[in-house]
Amino acid sequence: MRYADDLVICFSEEEDARRVMAVLPKRFEKYGLRLHPEKTRLVPFGSPNRRGRAMPAPATFDFLGFTHFWGRTKKGLWTITRKTARDRFRRSVRNVRQWCRANRHRPPDEQYRALVRKLDGHYQYYGITGNSWSLRRFREEVNRVWAQWLGRRAQGRTRGLQRKKPLRRYSFPSIRTVHSVLSPRAKP
Repeated sequence: MRYADDLVICFSEEEDARRVMAVLPKRFEKYGLRLHPEKTRLVPFGSPNRRGRAMPAPATFDFLGFTHFWGRTKKGLWTITRKTARDRFRRSVRNVRQWCRANRHRPPDEQYRALVRKLDGHYQYYGITGNSWSLRRFREEVNRVWAQWLGRRAQGRTRGLQRKKPLRRYSFPSIRTVHSVLSPRAKP
């Protein structure tokens, strides 16, 4: 059994959003549920291309590990874009750093296989259309962190060489978009 406890509702008119916001807690209460008071809020997220309206600067919001914001397509049109949320990115890098520290005694081949699995898991969740910059940055951070910890293993004169080119033999998988928000035939 799965439970969905996160929800975003979008409205084209602010008046509609306020009306639903007033009724929603009562409706949830009817089923023994309640809204989280700190997480439930109205966010002005109007399209920047609406002409003839005084719109505040578009807001951003974080939802399910992604920061949602307005960006432009290659054709110059406005679209909702997503990237890995800053706190989730930092947490992922910190977890890799802790893992490398705790497993630095293991053979490099074993470490490499485990890090590839971690990267694949990251790509599976965060690999959506438009998030390639964050994925590439995460891959570089994993590479850098692992190089640091391999460099700490080295003894004597090989230490400097180990820090410069420790991963020549190992190449992490390229970033990939797993979930396309553009194509109806996106992979699940």
